Amino acid sequence: MTGAKRKKKNVLWSKMHTPHWEDFKQWCRKRLPILEWAPHYNLKENLLPDTVSGIMLAVQQVTQGLAFAILSSVHPVFGLYGSLFPAIIYAMFGMGHHVATGTFALTSLISANAVERLVPLSVQNLTTQSNTSVLGLSDFEMQRIGVAAAVSFLGGVIQVAMFVLQLGSATFLLTEPVISAMTTGAATHVVTSQVKYLLGMKIPYISGPLTFFYIYAYVFENIKSVRLEALLLSLLSITVLVLVKELNEQFKRKIKVVLPVDLVLIIASSFACYCTSMEKTYGLEVVGHIPKGIPPPRAPPMHVLSAVITEAFGVALVGYVASLALAQGSAKKFKYSVDDNQELLAHGLSNVIPSFFFCIPSAAAMGRTAVLYSTRAKTQVACLISCIFVLLVIYAIGPLLYWLPMCVLASIIVVGLKGMLIQFRDLKKYWNVDKIDWGIWVSTYVFTICFAANVGLLFGVVCTIAIVIARFPRAKTLSIKNIKEMEFKVKTEVDGCEQNTLLSPLSNGNCSEEASQPCQNEKCSLILDCSGLTFFDYSGVSMLVEVYMDCKNQSVDVSLAHCTASLIKAMKYHGNLDSEKPIFFESVSAAISNIHSNKNLSKLSDHSEV
Repeated sequence: MTGAKRKKKNVLWSKMHTPHWEDFKQWCRKRLPILEWAPHYNLKENLLPDTVSGIMLAVQQVTQGLAFAILSSVHPVFGLYGSLFPAIIYAMFGMGHHVATGTFALTSLISANAVERLVPLSVQNLTTQSNTSVLGLSDFEMQRIGVAAAVSFLGGVIQVAMFVLQLGSATFLLTEPVISAMTTGAATHVVTSQVKYLLGMKIPYISGPLTFFYIYAYVFENIKSVRLEALLLSLLSITVLVLVKELNEQFKRKIKVVLPVDLVLIIASSFACYCTSMEKTYGLEVVGHIPKGIPPPRAPPMHVLSAVITEAFGVALVGYVASLALAQGSAKKFKYSVDDNQELLAHGLSNVIPSFFFCIPSAAAMGRTAVLYSTRAKTQVACLISCIFVLLVIYAIGPLLYWLPMCVLASIIVVGLKGMLIQFRDLKKYWNVDKIDWGIWVSTYVFTICFAANVGLLFGVVCTIAIVIARFPRAKTLSIKNIKEMEFKVKTEVDGCEQNTLLSPLSNGNCSEEASQPCQNEKCSLILDCSGLTFFDYSGVSMLVEVYMDCKNQSVDVSLAHCTASLIKAMKYHGNLDSEKPIFFESVSAAISNIHSNKNLSKLSDHSEV
């Protein structure tokens, strides 16, 4: 009897501790979103637009990879690797359908600080000039990419640690004005870093606070050293890029395939430079030798991790914030959901694993997302297809990019930052909706310009927390226990259907059971009592307008009661509200009376929900 009990206990114990296969599959689908959407991929509908998007994206990945590698103070070929491996990792673990991970200007600028600090140019003359076994590159180049890979590795580890701690929900502190100001300021830094290529000047590396002002001071002091050939070629490239991209945008509905102006410009300028020997004749700086192939993986130098902690935190936070904003915008536009914590895991692995393949820090970029939007990409298959063409460049086409002028490459980068730079227009809407948000935007931008993107981001978050704390004592706390129940009996007769609608603060936002009785052709209305909104910011108004638009799309009439004059002004400025029907009312009863006095709804049975 004892043996039978022990056997039964062991069976129960094994059942309790044996993981179920269904649970494991569910966990895999949750952590590997590609297992969720790949089996249902529609080849007939999605393959063609994804292929076109992948080709266009590959052009952007290659150009940005070369430019941002130079921006990160490493050899251009490592930018091609940074355009390949992170995109593959994110396609498996990421949830954004229109998010293309790769080299990123902001993370490249941050990692460049570590590279220039630990392996400055002065070390180049002290290192041995013999080439290493890795792609025939010098020891100096390998030391530099080692530091950049270490920044990527540690930044990815920090992001994975944030995923383990479930810190994705802390992104509520990253309000829209903070993200907009930080990315705009960082884009300004990137444009500044490309000035030396646009003007054909030799500018020494400058780092630290107020770098932005020191660079332009140096440019004006040495204005006579500007190469006219480089300046004219830069202006011509920027003009062509802007005009063609605007035409593509204007006629995108009439044409199925947009003109790949970036690719055309790269081919034309490289061919012209090769035929006319611009490198020798006019002294134009070119990309230079791009070695073929991918070297075997190697672990980043762990002994420098302690020296790059500051840059790693900057890469982890700035890269994640910019990428999450793009993923959330894509999810909102195409009606799907994004898990903040899963995005932490995806971007963390996109930095950790590629660091073993000589990759610089990665993140999503607005320019690549814009390409996926404009080419009507459907899924992450577009990013995987782009990886095939990036591989083609690495193994075959790369050496042909030797004659690509750096001023043309810089022009492509600057025009690609247009989406970030035009965020200056946001200042007007922040001023009209909430002047405190306007102040946060301006101060965050100034701190980003004067110091760095991570410093500006930290300052914006601190300001947001301080303002919330300062506003909290003004909030009203209402107790619903002692509030007298309000009942409005609305009698409507439609084909013999009679209803009473009960509006009560104790009903938790739902109609009473009596009011929820089914009736044919019901028309629903939603009344929001805004008397408790003592203050609001841009994000709050955006959410309120979003609720209004969602209800409107579902044929639900929305009315707002007890709104302040400032809230009414902010909502009218922010959103495209219905001008034909009254939306704002002095009280809840006035809103209800308006709903049921509408002659156009006389044939429908109405529900009013508070």
